Parts: sequence; structure tokens; C-alpha cells
Amino acid sequence: MTTPLTSDSRREAQYGSVDSRPRGLAASVSPLRVPAMLLTFCLLALLQLWAFGTGEFDWLFPQRDYIFAPYAGQHSIAIRTYIVSFYIAFACFGSGSAIARLLFAFDLVLRFLLICCLLDLLNTIFLSLVGDPYALAVVQIIAGLIGFGLFSLMLLERGSMPEKVDMDIGEQKNLRPVLRLASTAVIAASLSGFVGYSDFAVVEGLRDITLLGGIGPGVLLFLPLLFLQLYLISLIERRLDAKDDFRAPVSIIVPAFNERYIIAETIRHIDKAAQHYGETVELIILDNGSTDDTETIARQAMDEATALQGRIIHVAQSGKAHALNRGIMEASHPITIRIDADTLIAPDNITLAVQNFSDEEIGVVGGIPLPPGGAMFDRARLVEVLVKHGYYSPALSALWGLVGVPGMFAVYRTGPLKSVGEFASGMNGEDTDMSLRIGEMGYRAIVDHRVRYVSEVPTSFAHLREQRLRWFRSVYHVSSRCQDIITSSSMTIRGKLVLPYMLLNSARRAMMVPILLFGIFQFFTDTDPTSPLVWQAIAAVLIGAPMLVAVAAILINGRPAALLGLPEYILFRAMRAWFTLESVLTIPINRRAKSFRQPSLSTQSDASP
Repeated sequence: MTTPLTSDSRREAQYGSVDSRPRGLAASVSPLRVPAMLLTFCLLALLQLWAFGTGEFDWLFPQRDYIFAPYAGQHSIAIRTYIVSFYIAFACFGSGSAIARLLFAFDLVLRFLLICCLLDLLNTIFLSLVGDPYALAVVQIIAGLIGFGLFSLMLLERGSMPEKVDMDIGEQKNLRPVLRLASTAVIAASLSGFVGYSDFAVVEGLRDITLLGGIGPGVLLFLPLLFLQLYLISLIERRLDAKDDFRAPVSIIVPAFNERYIIAETIRHIDKAAQHYGETVELIILDNGSTDDTETIARQAMDEATALQGRIIHVAQSGKAHALNRGIMEASHPITIRIDADTLIAPDNITLAVQNFSDEEIGVVGGIPLPPGGAMFDRARLVEVLVKHGYYSPALSALWGLVGVPGMFAVYRTGPLKSVGEFASGMNGEDTDMSLRIGEMGYRAIVDHRVRYVSEVPTSFAHLREQRLRWFRSVYHVSSRCQDIITSSSMTIRGKLVLPYMLLNSARRAMMVPILLFGIFQFFTDTDPTSPLVWQAIAAVLIGAPMLVAVAAILINGRPAALLGLPEYILFRAMRAWFTLESVLTIPINRRAKSFRQPSLSTQSDASP
């Protein structure tokens, strides 16, 4: 799909709005905050590594880390020292009062070290009973994962977050996705184990290549093989379940704020898609207080349309959610499509997306947002899109585990859309929140790999920064607002597996730059000559594994030219890590912790789609 937009016209986009930094939930942070925090982290880490390196504390910490018990083997990195250093440095430069951040640091460090003490105590008991201790490398991995998870949990408890909303948790059909996950995991483990332990020449060669697995190709193959199977299942499901002749009248809602540079093209593309669809299409433009001539241009474009019944509605209250909620009120057809004003859909997008609703279980459908091309981030963004939306999202759809359908182009069954409640205002991630809540009612949220459209990509570092700070905060905002699915007794794939993993991964990404710095320091300080840093393992996990998945996603999606963007994608991932760290620094820290509450759901919905 091509777009007539030039990079010059794209630079006219006005990206700042009330949604950029929700009041009370996000503080303004200087771009110098992250460098200052990293410098502090480096000083703290070096001080502790130096102290351990003197040998003065070997009587208490023989492993030269905060380890209180004997273990078998060695570790490659002092992960506990790293976690403690990060916690303290983050608290020094986070948002909120000095007292609140001091209490945050104390709570984090104390909890983490107490959990580590518990791990060490269990090892001591095991040693006394069996005579052999646990492997230190395994326990350190566990400690690292606990450190990541604890950080996200404490942000949810002490950070300023959206209020919890009562969730309508419907009947969940868990047997099919659980069986799928179990069977694909067994196959992936068997195949990766076979590769890892085989003595084929090609496998031996891979072990010698740093980027492809000094720790063994089998380890890196498990997740790609798992998601590849799930992806193939999702393709088969779409082929079997989507009916080519299914049609229904459609309402399209388009929130618009100062979109003069693109709104006419957006409407023209919708009109072409409506012609292809051949059924009633209602277009509602929600002018959310534009100060340019968005309305005039949009009205002229709708007058020129041939297959649309369109109108413009003014929404005075600022914020995309308010515009969307007015659009939902105005939508009158069984299917409602949300399209961002800077999204250009392909002629077949409506037709292909609506076919999925022939399956009564489907509640939300998304697609793959391709970049326009021609700007400095577009090639890297294309690879990111193919990996996330073109590979992982369809795979998660097969598990009923997709959490968010991006609002650039999201197709909803109107009934549950109206009954689940309004789009959340005053927070980030209102699109993810909506698709998540519809999914928890008992419907499926899916990404159809066939639906591909063009969506705006920032053309400047300032715009990219604003976008990613919003996106990365949204994981915490949505988790806080929808915490019922995490804490309730109801078993849902999203609530018990996917959303907790997203929180863990967000913390891991925020800590990625610090751990690279820490690895360099530990390597050169050489605190324990018997435990050298495994550079091949770090390179494989941080660069090699993402490259393998990216190559697979590119080829599966039939975009081989995107392979040329792989070097830019690796740099782009580094920028993502930087912006993730900056994003969590914008979350205001409060003095008092607010624990997740057990939801007061007296009854659960017995309704099923």
C-alpha cells in the first residue's frame, strides 16, 4: 500500500495534546534526567563492585554479591548488586517528593533483599537435606526476574495510577487455549532441545557465533518455535472462520485534532474501502477542538465521497477519549470501526476485517500498521511492526491472550463496545483498555494478518519521545485500571499470563541500558576471576535472539526488503529501552503504598458471546 504523503507534509503533524501527559499521572521530565540517573547508577555500582573486590566482605559474601548461602557453580554477573543499584538510582531521580522516593527505595531494596534471603534459606535447607546446593546461575536468574517483577509491582502500588474499574468478567473458554499452549510448548521444547544437544556441524558453528548463541542455539529457539506454531494456528483459524461473504452495516468514527495535513487523504481512503465493501458505511468525524481548518477540509472531502454517509460532530472537551465516546453514542450500526485521523486504510481493509465477525466469538479485530516510508524512523518501525503486530499479536490471538488492539484501526462488535463502558479518559492506553475489557467479557480480540494499513510514524526525536513515553506508561495505567483480572480468582489468559508478562517485560526493558553498563563494569573490575562475564550470552539475548525473531517475522509477512532495516532496528530497540526508562521516571511516586485490592465481584457474568 502506498501513500501520497511526503515527509514535509508529515512534519506538519501536531502531536502534543492533553493525552501526552495525563494530569496527575505523569510528570514532566527533562531529557537530561536519564543521563543523570545512569551516572548515579554507575557510581553506585562501581562503589559496590569495588567493595566486594577488596575481599573484605568475603567472610559474609563469598560470591561477591548479596548472596547469603553457598551455591554450586559460579555466576556471570552480580545480579543482586545490579538490582539494588538500579533501585536506589531510580529513586534518586524519579518523580515525586524526596520523602516519597526515599520510602520507595527503602521499600524496594528491603523487599528484594528479604526475598533473596528467603531463596538462600531454602537453598541452605535443601543443602542440609540432600547434601547438594542449588546451581547459583539458576538462582541468580530467578533473583533477576524477581527484581524486575518487584519493580513493576511497586510502581503500581506507590505510583500515581488510574483508579481501578470493576471488570465484567464473563465466561472464559480456557480449555482450548491452554491445550494449545501446552502442546506447542512441548513441541518447541523438544525441537529446541534436539537442536541444542545435537552435534550437527551447522549447530556447532552457531554455537561459535556470538550473536546466534554462545549459550546454545537450542535456548534461543524455544520462544521463536513456540510463537511460530501459534502464528500458523491463527492463520488457519482466520481461513476457516472468516466468511468471505459476510457483510454488515458499519459505523466509522474518526477523532480529529488539527489534522489539516492528512484528513482529506484519510477520508478518501475510507471512501475507497467503502466502495470495495459494498455495504452501508457511516462516517463520523469527531472534531476535538481543532484550531486549524480541519473541519473545512474534511467537509469538502466528504462531499466528494461516493460511498459514504458522513457527518462532522464537534466535541469541545479536550482529549481523544471524549471524542471517541461521543462517536460511540452516535454509531448506529452492528460494527463500529475506530480509525485515527492519521491512518490511511487499504481498499480491502473493511471487507477483510468484518469477515471475522461471522464468528460470534469475535469482539475486536485489528490489523498491521505499516509506516508510510521515507522518514528516518520508518525502516526500523517497519521491522518493529512486523515483529509485534505481524507475528506476536496473531500468535497471541490463537491463545485468546491478545491484550491490546491499537486504536489506529480497531474494529468492534458494537453491542459489547457500548455495554462495556466508555473509553477511559485522563490516562494512557485507552485503546488497549477497551479491547482488554471486551475480551474479558468473553469475546475474542484478534489481529488479522491480512489487514494492513498505513499509520503515522514520528519524523522527529521529539515526536518519537512523546509517543513512546505515552505508550510505555500505558502498560502500567491499563494494569492498574484493570487489576481485577490479575487479582480475581477468575482464570483468564490475559490476566494471569499475558498482562503480568507485559509488566515484567516493561521493567526488563527499562533496566536494559543499566545492565549493559553494569556488565562492562564487572568485566573490567574483575571481581571474581573464576566467574568471567559471558559476553556471548549477553549478545545472544540482547541482539541475537531479537534478530532471529525479526528475520522470521519479516519473511513470514512477505516483506524481504525489510531485512535492510535490521541494523536500524537494533539501534531503534536501544532507543526504546532508553524511552522506557524515561517513561517510568515520569510516574509520580506517592508516600503511601496502595496495594492491589481483591475485587468485590459478588457475581460474574454468565453471558457468553
